[in-house]
Amino acid sequence: MRALIQRVTSASVYVDDSSVGEIGIGLLVLVGITRGDQGHDVEYIVDKTINLRIFPDSEGKFDKSVVDVGGSVLLVSQFTLYSNTRKGRRPSFTEAMAPEEAKGMFDVVTRAFENTGISVQRGIFRSQMQVKLVNDGPVTIMIDSEDRNRNRGS
Repeated sequence: MRALIQRVTSASVYVDDSSVGEIGIGLLVLVGITRGDQGHDVEYIVDKTINLRIFPDSEGKFDKSVVDVGGSVLLVSQFTLYSNTRKGRRPSFTEAMAPEEAKGMFDVVTRAFENTGISVQRGIFRSQMQVKLVNDGPVTIMIDSEDRNRNRGS
């Protein structure tokens, strides 16, 4: 599972020109789900995301999490995070989980974020969405649940 996290001052997601979710200060989290993702992948992504210290303290240093600043999370499913561009010019998405399974997993991800007590909004799975955001910093971080199996030093 991958999460592309953007620190925002505001973000919103629209479907058919109607807002389906919006937040103020917080994190826009694009979530990519791959074949084989399970509960431990969800736990890793959620824990890492809500505790990631990417908000500034009074000295401007990255020392506060979205929880610390009372921020919100906007979740958007993003199968293209598992694109493969190694061959040809058209990306392949065969590494992404099949949509039928991925919808259920995205629901699990949403509930896991909600269970942290953070205010959570989300896009609509498999919809053509327009995402508007004001990236603060800009700060954009990629998290991959496969990293939990790697040595910290590498």
